[in-house]
Amino acid sequence: MKLAPLRLATVAAFTLAPLLALGTSASAAVQTINYQVRATALGQNAELTLNQDADSNAPASAAPGSALTVTIDPAPNTVPSSGGGYQIREIKDIALKMPVPANSTFVSAGVSGGSGLGSTPPTIGREGNDVVLKVAGPLKGGAAFELPTVTLNLTAGSSGTIESKLGGTSYDAPGLTFTTVIVAAGFPVNAATVAYPNPSPVLTSTTIG
Repeated sequence: MKLAPLRLATVAAFTLAPLLALGTSASAAVQTINYQVRATALGQNAELTLNQDADSNAPASAAPGSALTVTIDPAPNTVPSSGGGYQIREIKDIALKMPVPANSTFVSAGVSGGSGLGSTPPTIGREGNDVVLKVAGPLKGGAAFELPTVTLNLTAGSSGTIESKLGGTSYDAPGLTFTTVIVAAGFPVNAATVAYPNPSPVLTSTTIG
């Protein structure tokens, strides 16, 4: 089976949008994040750039050794029912990486709320130097959903600046991954989708002192 050039990477926009609709703090400003996206199916790749505005929420300053919280409050969204001329059956196995910021110690992370995410509850936890939000799904094409609110609890270091960013540096080291299931010639086809921010802006900056 040969597919026309895929444009399935556009589906990433519908996953990123709620993840990046963060709460506003006094020290934060709306930023545009440019994600490089690649979708692969049946040996074919499609690449594009996604532009996504983002707000973030973290204190402007923190005393050495004090606790601080970063929250991500997703907005409701809808899974597209088609992309690149193909029916989208569902998206699943979503994973979003958020590096543990330098000059801080990871304490815990939690999720709350969310809807339309399938029967398996979302999870979040530390994996190496990243905090990873996982949504197994599936999220059906055309269905409304809302990703959970993410809370990161950190402890400030002795000095410096705590800068939060989204993960990912290349297609080989992506910060966002998921599977898009399309229908091609009547058959379901899995399209692996990877993305990373380029450039990767600082979302929040907390001065220790």
